[in-house]
Amino acid sequence: MDIGIREKISPKPGSGNIQPRKLLLRALAGERTERPPIWLMRQAGRYLPEYHQVREAAGGMVGLCTTPEHAVEVTLQPLRRFPLDAAIVFSDLPQVAAALGQALDYRVGEGPVLTPPVRSTADITEFLSTSRLHEELAPIYETVRQLSHALPTETALIGYAGAPWTIATYMVEGRGGAASEHSIVKQWAMSDPDGFQPLMDLLTNAIIQFLSRQIEAGAEAVQLFDSWAGVLPDILFDRWCVKPVATIISALKAQYPDVPVIAFPRGAGLSYDGFAQATGADCVGLDSTVPLEWAARKIQRELGRCVQGNLDPQLLVAGGPALHTQTERILRGLSGGPFIFNLGHGIAKTTPIDHVTAVVEQVHAWKTPTA
Repeated sequence: MDIGIREKISPKPGSGNIQPRKLLLRALAGERTERPPIWLMRQAGRYLPEYHQVREAAGGMVGLCTTPEHAVEVTLQPLRRFPLDAAIVFSDLPQVAAALGQALDYRVGEGPVLTPPVRSTADITEFLSTSRLHEELAPIYETVRQLSHALPTETALIGYAGAPWTIATYMVEGRGGAASEHSIVKQWAMSDPDGFQPLMDLLTNAIIQFLSRQIEAGAEAVQLFDSWAGVLPDILFDRWCVKPVATIISALKAQYPDVPVIAFPRGAGLSYDGFAQATGADCVGLDSTVPLEWAARKIQRELGRCVQGNLDPQLLVAGGPALHTQTERILRGLSGGPFIFNLGHGIAKTTPIDHVTAVVEQVHAWKTPTA
């Protein structure tokens, strides 16, 4: 690993307090900026060869997330290659589940595996607790603290957590991904909602604490990833997706009113505008299926909210004219209001680095039309 990582990026003066003129923070405050800020979900990750070197040195994903030296390094890596407007602290969604008492492992071909799976109300009371939450998550807070001093002065620092429903799917299914179609967690939530509620309450409280500590450590904005919101049927979407996220945002705003919150309810479809209005999120992350014209009208203009998104990650893999054309279409479609350019989901591990360079350069060259 390069021991001179800090010299390569000019340090941020002070203690990481919010600097209002940062482009990302201006967009999150509802401003229509001269060009959209850009960052990319999973921008620190497997498509970068230097990432693999650090992950190997860390002994795997768990070590990478829980060793601040390594987590800081991989967070900074994409900023050395691309002039991105934000860094997002390197961690992983199941870290909260592990901090609550499950054992977390990463297996080749399977991703995160959590044991024992939570399958009943008795399991919740038997082995899950917030008593060691901050002790277990302390390395992530330290990573945020170090990043708040290491980032360029113009680069915003984003903290994050999984939303309660998405973390619950990991905890109940015992693993990530969609291989099981989330049948176990959905059946529990449908057949015994009152028995499932304590798990969601526990997670909601833990996530409020987790994000609050990241803000105290220097995060200037936070994002809630509800990656599996789209598997919920309409009848359960409000209870298990909207209400927990609204509770978290309300609690954060009461304590940190100037810290913006991005919420990403992937797969929410026609529920996106209702989600944006009910949760109070400052910005809503759009997945790749959301029509641009609809998002501009319903979320930017009618609700007055910032939107983030929504390039298909596979277009970033494909590159060429199709990538350039769709990037241009997104820029034209969403630059009429507050807007952050991003992907509709995370970067694929097969993404060519020069394709990322091309998109970042195209966004930087864009000039938002005057009203």
